[in-house]
Amino acid sequence: KQNKLMVNQFQEEKSQQVYALIDRGRSMQMPFNGLSLLDYAINSALVLLNVALRNEDKVGMLSFSKKVANQVLAHKRGNQMEIIQNALYNIDTDYSESDYGKLYTFVNSKVKRSLLLLFTNFESEDALKRQLPYLRALAKSHVLVLIFFENTEISEATNMKCDNVSDIYLKTFAQKFANEKKRMVQELRKFGIQSVLSKPEDLSVNSINKYLELKSRGMI
Repeated sequence: KQNKLMVNQFQEEKSQQVYALIDRGRSMQMPFNGLSLLDYAINSALVLLNVALRNEDKVGMLSFSKKVANQVLAHKRGNQMEIIQNALYNIDTDYSESDYGKLYTFVNSKVKRSLLLLFTNFESEDALKRQLPYLRALAKSHVLVLIFFENTEISEATNMKCDNVSDIYLKTFAQKFANEKKRMVQELRKFGIQSVLSKPEDLSVNSINKYLELKSRGMI
């Protein structure tokens, strides 16, 4: 009995909390191959949380834009993925500016130290900088991973062959845009915030790899 109690206690200590925080504001409405960025985020979050659950972690999720919704607090009961799937069923972008202040207030009051996987998108450094105070505040109490998107069409344009002045202009613009996304990753790293910058079609694999990397490094 004592050995069983010790094993249970060890498993409980080893079990961490993993949350998917899904932005459903206007930045997530962009279409790619017939799906919105929000669709990619939801699909990836479901796959990732299932992996975390199989790794004995407690998993939960929420979505946010003007307000926080669809909350499922972290747990590892047998039907947890079903509860999360039901919470995510039929959610859509609401075309509003996402309120990171409300996200921070909710997480700060309801969630103990966790791995927070924040699925969102920033198209400019200015957009990121506006929300950076809230992201830094979240990262003080949690392990925060910002998961956002490469613009695939722009990434392809950085490698295009230039036949005229118009092509040169387009390629130069594409390189500037791609470099801006890379600078966002560096900016986040300065404040101890992990990130995944991914093409939409690679989101699930890249997100799972980041989770497994953090797990193997003992960061969660």
